[in-house]
Amino acid sequence: MDFKTSPLMYSLAIGVIIFVIAQSLFFMIKAWKRGKEIGIETDKMKQTVISSVLFTIAPAVSILATVLALASALGIVLPWIRLSVIGNLAYETVAAENALSVLGSSLSNEVTDAEQFSTIAWTMTIGSCFPLVLLPIFCRKIHKIMGKATSKSKSAGALGDILGAAAFIGIIAAFISRSIAGVPSDGPSAGLMSVATLLSSMIFTVALDYLCRKKDLKKLEPFVLPIAMFGAMGIAVLLTQILPADIANLTWR
Repeated sequence: MDFKTSPLMYSLAIGVIIFVIAQSLFFMIKAWKRGKEIGIETDKMKQTVISSVLFTIAPAVSILATVLALASALGIVLPWIRLSVIGNLAYETVAAENALSVLGSSLSNEVTDAEQFSTIAWTMTIGSCFPLVLLPIFCRKIHKIMGKATSKSKSAGALGDILGAAAFIGIIAAFISRSIAGVPSDGPSAGLMSVATLLSSMIFTVALDYLCRKKDLKKLEPFVLPIAMFGAMGIAVLLTQILPADIANLTWR
């Protein structure tokens, strides 16, 4: 039996999911009662619940895509547990990939060693715990410092926006460079399929963003990322099926 999908792993997953759902229901009930106490109309609260449910659909689709992307190497259960609690595509894939690179493997290869699997699980979990510990302690102080710095002048405020945009662009650039150049040693290889997937996701994103702005489709905006992800995955699968094997498997690192 594969240890990645053993009864123990499914038991852990079910326990985590039950806890997350119970916690969500607890705070939902508390919030509903508090809304009644302060006089919020029932119809407004129902509308808030409905809009919240609809708002979570797009992120949930992105999370599903991340689970599927990690499942080939880590099995379905561990990514399911991780992304049911806290995490996202940017962090989970990078954490797993970094751990695998140290162990001499990559996400393109299935993890068959239990010790490697445990190392990856701990890397993904411990790394995501730090924000939960550090944010309550330092976030308020950092926010005050940033607020004072950006409120002194318009140029300081613009600098804060630039730094935020630069950090985001840096993360995107890291993913792009990995797709084009690969990672040295035993990291993920770069080749025709990685570049094709990258270009496909960019085309889908730009086209959908243009459509949202041109047609004023506000409801479509939250779905741009998951649609682009699944679209790029579909293009990769299609190219793998229609191209000759030596071309589809072409890599330069």
